[in-house]
Amino acid sequence: MAIINFVRDYERLARFRFGRFEGMKGPGLIIAIPIVHQIVRVDTRTEVLDIPQQTNITKDNAPIGIDFLVYMRVDINNAEKAVLEVENYRAAVVGLATTTLRAVIGDINLDEVLSQRERINEAIRQRLDQETGRWAIKVTNVEIREIDPPREIQDAMNRQMSAERVRRATIVEAEGTRQANITVAEGQRQATILQAEGDKEAEILRAEGHRQAQVLEAEGYRDALSRIFEIARNLDGNTMNLQYLETVKTVGASPATKFVLPLELTRALEGLSARAAAASSASDPAST
Repeated sequence: MAIINFVRDYERLARFRFGRFEGMKGPGLIIAIPIVHQIVRVDTRTEVLDIPQQTNITKDNAPIGIDFLVYMRVDINNAEKAVLEVENYRAAVVGLATTTLRAVIGDINLDEVLSQRERINEAIRQRLDQETGRWAIKVTNVEIREIDPPREIQDAMNRQMSAERVRRATIVEAEGTRQANITVAEGQRQATILQAEGDKEAEILRAEGHRQAQVLEAEGYRDALSRIFEIARNLDGNTMNLQYLETVKTVGASPATKFVLPLELTRALEGLSARAAAASSASDPAST
């Protein structure tokens, strides 16, 4: 033991005089006289304790190995408790962390242990902090480093993950097929609508063309009849008689032996006969 001790800002020195606690000293220069004084140095910085792996039994009786880290520090304002209340606070925290882990894991199923690390970390931290508070030890954080389930459980987990991947792939494939079918059906529907609209437009155009053709044809008949009427109105009786004679001539050239002559034709022939007789009388001088 040195007579002169330099205590850093993050340290405190517990000094005893003939075995009687005098208090926490520091920081700065601290004198400790051999035989008279005994000292215990306390580091108040955050420390990391590596809790070795241990086998724990889950609520559903599955053995599982877990190791984790504990982050802790000594309360600088009550550092004497870490000296007076516990012999070795580091070993005490390690032992307490081991039993606390077993208690927490024993209340959780295997699936929850594998999927809820944050929940387990916080549960262990809270329980440790409650127990170590009487030693002026503050547990700031707990982190599970590794979870090692047995081989048969790992195999079952691998099969489960494979089945889950297959299930997800099947769902994704089915969803893709469904979307493709919807797209194809939508395309077909749009094509049918467009084709129907095209057919309707074509029918309308054809009907419109047919109507206009009929209108033009009717107008043509009307104009032709008007023209015939105008021409026929200007014809005199001689012209009509000549037309009748041409008709009789055509009928006479027919090989038929019986003819049915309309009354108008007979009257026209009578008129022609009368005009012919009158013309003969006018040209014969002997007749006067």
